[in-house]
Amino acid sequence: MERRTIGAGALEVAAIGLGCMPMSWAYTTSQQSGEESLRALNAVLDTNAEMRPGVVAPTLLDTADMYGPFTNELLVGRLLRARRTEVFVSTKVGLLVGEQHLVADGRPSHVKRACDASLRRLGTDVIDLYQLHRADPEVPVEETWGAMAELVQAGKVRALGLCAVGARAHRRARGGTLHDPTVRLLGRLQQVFPVSAVEAELSVWSPDALGALLPWCSARGVTLLAAMPLGNGFLTGRLTPGSGFEPDDLRARHPRFTAEMMAENQPIVAGLRRIAQRHSTAGAETTTAQIALAWLLAQGSAVIPVPGTKKAAWASENARAAAVRLNEADLHEIAELPAARGSWD
Repeated sequence: MERRTIGAGALEVAAIGLGCMPMSWAYTTSQQSGEESLRALNAVLDTNAEMRPGVVAPTLLDTADMYGPFTNELLVGRLLRARRTEVFVSTKVGLLVGEQHLVADGRPSHVKRACDASLRRLGTDVIDLYQLHRADPEVPVEETWGAMAELVQAGKVRALGLCAVGARAHRRARGGTLHDPTVRLLGRLQQVFPVSAVEAELSVWSPDALGALLPWCSARGVTLLAAMPLGNGFLTGRLTPGSGFEPDDLRARHPRFTAEMMAENQPIVAGLRRIAQRHSTAGAETTTAQIALAWLLAQGSAVIPVPGTKKAAWASENARAAAVRLNEADLHEIAELPAARGSWD
């Protein structure tokens, strides 16, 4: 089982993590089940243990205090009570769920209270990776980051990260590229305390982070946690145009998930499926999702995909993608796939 590191230190994890958000936030809430989600959490740990017997490399589980809110951390806490040594837990601070929209809160006092609350919900003495979910425009980001650094010094947190998933709002601002503002922000944070990881969207149909962000991370020993690596489920090939989404599912309002755009983007899935068929054997099918995750692993050792799911079978399937090795012909074929159609803003 391949292992990768968080930051430049000695924090080792399995090559593929698990995003916990779908278990209690943003996706098909009518299908959310605490017990099913707990099975998914156990499934990814069991699969990684099976693939790397005798090797200690915990699985990164990515949660946040706002998912639920709070219920996602409580769910992960149930797992930690039994399997803490097998988990590298990442959670986030800096976003509050308001009555109508999300509100950033980067006040140092909030950061410290929120960390203590997350520790209680998770039932652990230390958070392995504590991420700033969003910078608060009303608070100098250096003050927020400084408060987070104090948590490391107090032994409550092991490493710090920045969640830049929403950076696409800055697309080509002032002639720049998608992640230029994020890179500038990271430079400011590095002057206060080392950044160990950046969580940003990266996938076959949303590759912008390859342009500026990943080279910045690779040059500095910073890990890139690839969020939404399966394109919010599109790259699994399980979603069909016109199938529709529940009203509270974030994809119901997403421009790329209209029936028209999903149909337009089917050639991307078809290309991944062709490669998956070549890698499949009589005894083991390779899926389009596994090819999409293997493509991310091939982008360099700084990348750790964090696919989200609430289903045990899919959690296990995603973890097994770490065993898929793409060759140069596969990578060339993916590079030649058409660019995704439809706005991503």
